[in-house]
Amino acid sequence: MTTTYDGTPPAAGTAAAGGPRSRGRDVQGTKRLAALLLSPTLLVLALVIGYPVLAGFRESLYARGEGLDADGFVVQGDRFAGLDNYTAIFHGDRAGAFWNAFGNTTFFTVTTVVLETVIGVGMALIMQQAFRGRAFVRASILVPWAIPTAISGLLWRWIFQADGAANAVLRHQILWTADGFPAKLAVVIAEVWKTSPFIGLLVLAGLQMIPRDVYEAAQVDGAGPLQRFWRITLPLVRPALLVAVLFRMLDVLRMFDLPAVLIGVNQRSVETLTMIAWFEASNLRYGSAAAYATILFLYIALIAYLFVRLLGADIIGEARQQTKRTRGSRPVRGRRRKKVTA
Repeated sequence: MTTTYDGTPPAAGTAAAGGPRSRGRDVQGTKRLAALLLSPTLLVLALVIGYPVLAGFRESLYARGEGLDADGFVVQGDRFAGLDNYTAIFHGDRAGAFWNAFGNTTFFTVTTVVLETVIGVGMALIMQQAFRGRAFVRASILVPWAIPTAISGLLWRWIFQADGAANAVLRHQILWTADGFPAKLAVVIAEVWKTSPFIGLLVLAGLQMIPRDVYEAAQVDGAGPLQRFWRITLPLVRPALLVAVLFRMLDVLRMFDLPAVLIGVNQRSVETLTMIAWFEASNLRYGSAAAYATILFLYIALIAYLFVRLLGADIIGEARQQTKRTRGSRPVRGRRRKKVTA
């Protein structure tokens, strides 16, 4: 006897093996396993990052000092101030110092990152070339990045002295370490000299991943050096370059040690948000210092988010879109007719 099966799906609750319900259970199991494996890392991050951020925000809501309570008695110690520390930053007597530090931080970030990116890419292109003594050139380029920042600041402070090497080369007397625009320029020069090799190193790692066949094919097609750089090198090295630029932006936004050693603290021309927060903390105004630190944290988080979103480095979003495209491209199984012979 022969029985014909027309492929009609079984009743609810009796899904075939390997069907949508089975795949859904596999996906849920994979997600639970991933969450279980990532839980130790997330716990450590919550302890070393989440707790200090929350503790700093809580500290910014308090003020230390003497005051009068509701009965007119003098009260010493910490008292709840609410958002007074934040309003004092933007509208009080310290508003001028805050906006000056905010402008200096933004200026250093934009100028140094742009210059470091251009110089770092040039360094990477030079280090990639095959020539005699390439190992020595690579080691020489990486020396500034290996020098500690405090030592680098002392070195450039000696160069920018009134009778230092910079004025001797320029044959002009410039007060580099005094308060003014030359102090800004001195910090930019020292920072670019020190950290351009960092971008060059990461870009060089990206260049090493590009196959040589791509350049050979482009050269056969008649592409010149400039066309090969814009159409091949730059697009393929873009992921490594974005990571390097993002790291440098986050570092410069927290700049403290180089201007403090090179120019000095409490200098309006080079005072950054980190320096002004340190100054408040050194004067036992911890609530105000925590408010500055919280604002700096929010500023850095906003810059990082905009950088990732606008420049297309959203790895999580790209992974989700790729998953959706993969699911949408799965072939739809049609009905099949089977013959069962008894």
